[in-house]
Amino acid sequence: MLNVEDIDLSYGAARVLRGITMTAKQGEVSCVLGRNGVGKTSLMRAITGQQPISKGRIMLADRDISRLPGYERARHGVSFVPQGREIFPLLTVQENLETGLAPLKGRDRTIPGEIFELFPVLKDMLARRGGDLSGGQQQQLAIGRALVMRPKLLVLDEPTEGIQPSIIKDIGRAISYLRDKGDMAILLVEQYFDFARELADSFVVLERGEVVMAGTGADLAGDDVRNRIAI
Repeated sequence: MLNVEDIDLSYGAARVLRGITMTAKQGEVSCVLGRNGVGKTSLMRAITGQQPISKGRIMLADRDISRLPGYERARHGVSFVPQGREIFPLLTVQENLETGLAPLKGRDRTIPGEIFELFPVLKDMLARRGGDLSGGQQQQLAIGRALVMRPKLLVLDEPTEGIQPSIIKDIGRAISYLRDKGDMAILLVEQYFDFARELADSFVVLERGEVVMAGTGADLAGDDVRNRIAI
């Protein structure tokens, strides 16, 4: 589904990604791990079209999306849940979800019922403003908004950050459900090692903007990866 091929990314003179190559397969969860500041969020920004790459290419389902702006990548099925959630605090939950309809064509411009099955609290709070929700509820709203787009690739940047344990479990169950449906690839950036270990089908570890380790989910059972990402 997603193939990142030898990409570099720079902010001015600072080169923050160096020759990154990785894949995210349909029906699987692919994790990007690493300490703070190693380039994980920059990689997500490159994939979703928020920051241009200087070398390499990004392929989605055999289509080169490397030079497409973010809104065009959204139309091709790339959906992003950013670190910090970035919901619209003055819009209602209903209105926040409806912003995810923008890339869709007419008959698809409805909110899928399965979003409320995954996150029932959203249905109960449709008329409440996004800014009045707790952090965990806002995270569920951000994921729900991304799912409204019917993505081929769902990109999640640290969805457990600052979230209470009960909501983390709900998010984990939702990701497992979406993976098992088999119709999208899921790319997960995560600092919470145990959460990643439970979900990952494959992973890469970044250090200083480079991939220094890669493997299957089973490889996360040992201490090698944990030691590399420990703060």
